[in-house]
Parts: sequence; structure tokens; C-alpha cells
Amino acid sequence: MSMMQEFKAFAMRGNVVDMAVGIIIGAAFGKIVSSFVADVLMPPLGVLLGSVNFTELAITLRQATGETAAVTLNYGTFLQTVVDFLIVAFAIFMAIKAMNSVNRKEAEKTEPPPAPAASREEVLLAEIRDLLKRD
Repeated sequence: MSMMQEFKAFAMRGNVVDMAVGIIIGAAFGKIVSSFVADVLMPPLGVLLGSVNFTELAITLRQATGETAAVTLNYGTFLQTVVDFLIVAFAIFMAIKAMNSVNRKEAEKTEPPPAPAASREEVLLAEIRDLLKRD
């Protein structure tokens, strides 16, 4: 089998295609969440905290001198990224929880019902059989 045919067989398997679709949708979802946090969630939160713009929150480690730019620690952008991550992580958690619930229900449907318990007569007959085998 040539390398091209082998790659084609690998790429067209269901799991690889599903994974590629998931990555593309996940990237798009990440952009949506980033926009939601930056443009919808953080501005009202900043107003509630006294007109704070989170992207401008920074600690200056070294002032700008001449042509040298200032060295800053941009913790506001970091906080915004953490909020992005938390929202995406929660959404993924909820999606996985829903999938596990569906998988669990399907597994319960496919499991055979438990065997009925042996009747009293069957238990006694099994004991008699075992006693006869011992002797």
C-alpha cells in the first residue's frame, strides 16, 4: 500500500473526520466566547467595578525611556483570558456530561435484563445435587 493510499485510509476513518470537525467547531466556539467575554461580559463588569477597562490593567515594570518601550505586566488581559477559558471549560463539561448521560441510557437499553432468581425448589435441588456429588 502506497503512503498516499495509507494516508487517505487514515484520514477518511470516522474518528479522524469527527475529530477534525470537533476541532474546527471548537475553534469557532472559542472565538465566539472570546468576543462574548471581551465585548459583552467585561464592559458591564468594568462599569460595576468603577469604570475599569480590563484590557488596560497592567503593572509597569520599567518606564519607557527614549525609543525603548515600557515593560508591563498585562494582568487585565490575562484575567479576560481566564474568564474565556472558564466559560469554554464549563461548556465542554456540560456537553460531555450530556453525551455521557445519553451513552449511559443507551447502554441501559442494550443490557440484557438480569436473570430471574432461582426458585426455592431449584435451590434445594442444587444443594441435593452438590451433596450427592460429594459422596
